[in-house]
Amino acid sequence: MKRAVDILASATGLLVLSPLLALTALLVRLTSRGPVFFRQTRVGRNFAPFQILKFRTMVQDAEARGAQLTAGRDPRITPVGQFLRRTKIDELPQLINVLKGDMSLVGPRPEVPRYVELFRDDYEQLLRVRPGITDIASLRYRHESELLGQSSDPEAMYVRQILPDKIALGKEYLQRQSLLLDLSLMARTVLRMAG
Repeated sequence: MKRAVDILASATGLLVLSPLLALTALLVRLTSRGPVFFRQTRVGRNFAPFQILKFRTMVQDAEARGAQLTAGRDPRITPVGQFLRRTKIDELPQLINVLKGDMSLVGPRPEVPRYVELFRDDYEQLLRVRPGITDIASLRYRHESELLGQSSDPEAMYVRQILPDKIALGKEYLQRQSLLLDLSLMARTVLRMAG
C-alpha cells in the first residue's frame, strides 16, 4: 500500500510541479556554473547505496572547498541556492528517487555512508524501510544549517547531538508508522514549505 501511494503521489507531484521544476532548473543553470542537479551517495534500504537528487544550491566545486556539512551562511551557497534551501524547493527532485524506488515520501532521512557507519547498529533497524523525503526529524530540524552555524564545531555537534536525536526520531516513526501518520507528516511538510 505504501509503495503504491509513493508511486502515485510522486508521479502526480512531478507532473503538477513540472513548470516549477523547469523554472528552477533554468534559474540554477543561468545563475551559476555547473550541473543543474546535485548528486550524492546516500545509504538506502538494506544498506543499498543510491544517488540522491537535489537541485544544486552551491558552487560547482563546493565539496573541494569545505566540509560535507553546511552550517550557517556558508559562502559556497549561491544566491538562488539560498532561496531554494529556505523554501525546500531544492528537495523536489527527490520525487524522482521515490518513483525509482530508492526512497519513500515519508521515512527516516537517508544519510551519507560515513555517518551511517558511525551508528551502524541503529541503522540496521532504520534501514529496514526505504528512507524518506520527510519525517519527524525533518520537521524538527527544518533549520538545521542555522543551528549548526551557532556551534564552534558543527561536525561534532551533528555527530554528538543532532544525528543521535534524528536516529531516535526515526525509531519513533518506525514504531508509530501508519498511513495516517504519513499523510499528517506530508501535510505538515507542505505547509512548512508554503509558509
